[in-house]
Amino acid sequence: MAKVHLRKVIHDNLFECISLEVKESQKGFIASNVKSLAEAYVNSNLFPLAIYDAKVAGYEKPQLPMIGFTMYEIVAGVGFILRLMIDHKYQQQGYGQATILELIRRLKLHPEVELIATSHKRGNETAAKLYRSLGFVDWNIDWAIEHESEIYLRLDRDI
Repeated sequence: MAKVHLRKVIHDNLFECISLEVKESQKGFIASNVKSLAEAYVNSNLFPLAIYDAKVAGYEKPQLPMIGFTMYEIVAGVGFILRLMIDHKYQQQGYGQATILELIRRLKLHPEVELIATSHKRGNETAAKLYRSLGFVDWNIDWAIEHESEIYLRLDRDI
């Protein structure tokens, strides 16, 4: 199973982060990394992170390329996984699952997080399958049920 190492997006890895790309068929399902980083710049509840293979842990300057980008938010007792994107060159290698597991681990360390949740665009079957395989279920809260373009999920079990 793949393992990941998450780091802050900083000046040294910014351009690598914004150059990551998903497959053409996936572009309608995710926000650009530039947009996500801009949102994080003005919202202190957002935590943008670069995804690397775990082999770079311990190196001040990663010896391997960045493989993806993720971002979470903590608000109203919810740790919400807002973004997950794995560069097209590294998809189907277990990095998406490893990243979600690492985000769940980190979110559980925050005492204010009482619920872990995420969402995906309707029609994004790859994301739906990944999240459901890790224990996410429909989040039955009024505003989430009524949303037109997103499906909202909450973590239903401990991992």
